[in-house]
Amino acid sequence: MPSGCLTLFVINKAGGLVYTRHFSQDVPPIKLNDCLRLASTFHSMHAIAGRLTPVKQPTGIDVVETDTFRMQCFQTPTGIKFLMLSEPRVLNLDALLRQVYALYSDYVLKNPFYELDMPIQCELFNKQVDALIANKA
Repeated sequence: MPSGCLTLFVINKAGGLVYTRHFSQDVPPIKLNDCLRLASTFHSMHAIAGRLTPVKQPTGIDVVETDTFRMQCFQTPTGIKFLMLSEPRVLNLDALLRQVYALYSDYVLKNPFYELDMPIQCELFNKQVDALIANKA
């Protein structure tokens, strides 16, 4: 998928990784242990940044930009974090992450077999996310 989006992570409110999806054919996928470490570290940094900021309604870390990648976070009112790792040229990831959240609400939360804070294993959600990323290209 030539969209520039590399990997999607969903992190529960406790900082646990509940979903990961890799999109790039050119970049090798991140190992599971590294994904778990990244989710946990980002969750902690997000919480610390939210407490250190002087603004009234702190949100924590929204974007991390480097020369080689961009990492954008969208946090829901319930504390679920949608984190997208992409190439630096990709913009407007916030809107994309909001669309992923809408898919999550429709296909995961409305699934009677899904238990909150457990790993997401919903093939229909996977297909919809893949289609969304493919359409971004």
